[in-house]
Formats: sequence, C-alpha cells, structure tokens
Amino acid sequence: MWVGFPSHAEIWEDDLAPAQAEAAAFVRALAGQGGENVKLMVRGQTARSAAESRLEGVAGVEIVEAEFGDVWLRDTGPIFTAHGEAAAFAFNGWGGKYILPGDDAVADTISCGGSLKRFSFVLEGGALDHDGEGTVLTTRQCLLNPNRNLGWRQGDAEQALGEALGARKVLWLDQGLMNDHTDGHVDNLARFVAPGVVACPLSLGEDDPNAAVYDAVAQALSAMTDAAGRQIDVARIPSPGRIMGDDHRVQPASHMNFVIANQAVIAPIYNPNTGAWLAQALEALFPGRTVLTLNSRALLTGGGSFHCITQQEPA
Repeated sequence: MWVGFPSHAEIWEDDLAPAQAEAAAFVRALAGQGGENVKLMVRGQTARSAAESRLEGVAGVEIVEAEFGDVWLRDTGPIFTAHGEAAAFAFNGWGGKYILPGDDAVADTISCGGSLKRFSFVLEGGALDHDGEGTVLTTRQCLLNPNRNLGWRQGDAEQALGEALGARKVLWLDQGLMNDHTDGHVDNLARFVAPGVVACPLSLGEDDPNAAVYDAVAQALSAMTDAAGRQIDVARIPSPGRIMGDDHRVQPASHMNFVIANQAVIAPIYNPNTGAWLAQALEALFPGRTVLTLNSRALLTGGGSFHCITQQEPA
C-alpha cells in the first residue's frame, strides 16, 4: 500500500504536524493489524526525518523519498489492473483548481519502472470505485465535468473506462458532497464492500448538509444492477453529520473514505464519539477483517482522508 506523507509546510501550514501525526497513525495500523507492506512517499529530508521519528520501530514500512505535489496518491498515482499492469492517466489538478509541481511524476514513482500504460484522458482514482468483477461506480458531477474531459458524454466515459480498466458496466450517480473540491469523487459518497453490495451514508442529525444527496444515492443504487446482473444491495452507514472548518464552511467529511487492507478496514472519524458505532456498522459488512477507526480531522483540512492518500499495488 502506497501512502502519501504530508510534506509541504507551505501547503499544510499549521496543520502540517497534526496531519503528519494522523498519517503516521494510519500507517502503523496498515502495517500492523492491516497486514500490509507500506511504501510511504515523502518529499525532502525534513519530511523524511519527521516520518522516521514518528514510525521508529514499525516493521513493514519503507520510506520512499520522491517528488510529488501533495499527498493525494489515489488521484495522482496509477491504477493497477488484475493483470499487474499499471494504468496512468492525465491529471489536471481536479479541473485546474490545484496545479502542483511533481504530481505528474507520481505514476512513474509508484510503477517503479514496471509496465505503465498511459491514457490521454483526465481521470483521478478517487472518481471511481469498483467491485473487482467489471462494475465501476462513479458520479456524473466529476466524470462528465467539462473541466476534466471537454465534451464527454456517458458513452464516451464508458468506452474509455472499458478500454483502460476493463469496465463492463458503469453505475452512474449524480452529485457528490457539498464543498468537495474534487467535484464529487465517489470514494466520499458510495463504496463497494462486496460484489453486488454498496455502502452509502445515512444522514446524521437534522442539519446534515448532505442528507438529500445521501437519500438520492441510496434510491438510485437500489434500482441498479451490476455487470453480472445482480440487484445492488444498499447498506446505509451513518454519516459524520455537519463538520465545520475553521473558515466556517461545511467540510466534505465522509466515513466512506475507508481503506480495505489485507486484514483490516481502516475508517476515518472526525469526532471521537462516533468511532464505536461506525466500527459496529462496518464490522457487519466486513466479517473477515478487523475494523479500526482513526482520527482524520487534520487530513480533512487538505480536502481528503485515508483512501485519498493511498494507492494499492498488488504483490
């Protein structure tokens, strides 16, 4: 599992140290109960030293010093296929919002000189979720946004995903979370937990800013079938509710940004009081794995969480 380590003081400012602490706790969980070999990508000697001091004595972690714009390896890195090849895509800073030097080098770093097939269209890994059997889940807000691939319609996207990733059927949702700078990445909205089973949030509290979006997602999914013809079984997971930032704006906090590791599922929380019931909900969906919940409030200030800072590489 590749993980991005917060390394840029000019980007993270006062949140750098707290974000590094959260990333390190996540890496310890991945390499421990998660049963993963972790490659932690850092930029510069200062970040390397911070990572080494926070992860001293942790087995199964390799620190890789490399150039990257920021930690969101899910979006800037390649996507590995079932055949062990890596597919790399154009990246334009989430529709031109954040163009950072070094992000265009991440795919080469992660592929480590292996087979890397490049595609010219813009795609971020967080815009997709898949069942491993040919069904892909995404949102129109992101994939059909003219700030990614101008002129794309659903048929164009489906053809491209079929050619690049072997997608046999694409399930289309509409809108993502409020104030999500990714324009509605599906990994904050709905996730496959097994073939034919998709988890999506259930609003928490009367002031949940995404309540209508969550209900629309659940209703849409319940009417869909996957590539194998199975009716989608929808599992509702309580959302974090209204999470506000220091700028007094609603943040795109999501429990859907969990990571499925070899032996564990690691999910973000933004309020320590929600960890127990979130774990209980996920344990019912992942009976063969330990469920861990870890704080991700500082990482959220950068716009994402655990799934966003990772990219899995098959052994």
